[in-house]
Amino acid sequence: MDVFPCSLYAPSVWTVYLGKLLLSRSSSTEEVARIRRIVLHHYYDQESNDYDLALLKLDRPASALLAGHARPACLPPPTHQLEAGLLCWVTGWGAMREGASNTLQKVDVRLVSEDACVRSYGDLVTPRMLCAGYRSGKKDACQGDSGGPLVCQESSGRWFLAGVVSWGRGCGRPDYYGVYTLSTKAPPPDQSTLLENDLSNKRRIIV
Repeated sequence: MDVFPCSLYAPSVWTVYLGKLLLSRSSSTEEVARIRRIVLHHYYDQESNDYDLALLKLDRPASALLAGHARPACLPPPTHQLEAGLLCWVTGWGAMREGASNTLQKVDVRLVSEDACVRSYGDLVTPRMLCAGYRSGKKDACQGDSGGPLVCQESSGRWFLAGVVSWGRGCGRPDYYGVYTLSTKAPPPDQSTLLENDLSNKRRIIV
């Protein structure tokens, strides 16, 4: 039985904000867009959070990108190697110290090896998941950040999407890292059916 009602998958109940900084009020730099279509990953498992990924098609092109108020992050190819220890960033309006933030927050986290991830969570971790954070805790994504981007920067200066905030045990607890959907191992749903090949050609996602 589905945990979430089907109405939550309806595009009409969702709104996309680009370039937004404060939850409590709007600004001249942000853009509001409606969603035309939502495509869930066909292998998504609500119990295990495996393949915890979806794509949203906006009802029109995002002008905020042209204005520079929001920028895309590249989707790396499946062959892209993510090295443990790489410094990355996660953003969101989620809870701080396990209550929510009004201002968009960012925190640096380091990618963790698969072995270290498994030591924290055992067989709950699948090959489509990635851990990031610190063994000492303190810096982490939290409730309300789910679905947000984990981005890393290449030496060329280009940002790429390493993962998407998925789950974890508490927030910033020692020995428990944040768990992300790994973008290279759990590619988005059939991009051609959602964006008629425009995303698959450019391989970019707005963050």
